[in-house]
Amino acid sequence: MTGKADPEKPAAKTVRPANKRGVARLAAVQALYQMDVGGSPLANVISEFTAFRLGKEIDGAQYRDADEQWFKQIVSGVVEDQKFLDPFIHTALTEDWPLKRIDSLLRAILRSGSYELLRRKDVPAKVIISEYIDVAKAFFEDDEPGLVNGVLDRLAHDLRNAEFDADTQVSKVDGAS
Repeated sequence: MTGKADPEKPAAKTVRPANKRGVARLAAVQALYQMDVGGSPLANVISEFTAFRLGKEIDGAQYRDADEQWFKQIVSGVVEDQKFLDPFIHTALTEDWPLKRIDSLLRAILRSGSYELLRRKDVPAKVIISEYIDVAKAFFEDDEPGLVNGVLDRLAHDLRNAEFDADTQVSKVDGAS
């Protein structure tokens, strides 16, 4: 993975504007990264983000409003489920590229997306995958968004195969396929 990533400052690219949940996802990835790299406790990171980042101005840059509850659910959920999520993500990676070798920021993206696939059945898998590809594109320029797509798609087929089977059935009925 060779893309340059600064979790504090997403890359300045033309990316479609995020809705409040999209902003919450981006902030959750940043918070998880901060916890992983800096060892910050969960409560401190959530407090910092909700008090000083979400929807606030920092160093002249205005952060967009986020769905604060969505942000908290993702960060707390990833921390709570990490012992299950990490081995699950590992199964979607190649043997020569284990999760521990993955960049911390990319790990945070995969954990967040995996958490939502596992716990947020009210959100279609394809939406979750697309949202986290966008998060990856905000930080990385090279192969990382493709890796996020591949891993989350593989996990989504394992966790929510019925959603994809339903798409296949609809395609056959419509004459596509």
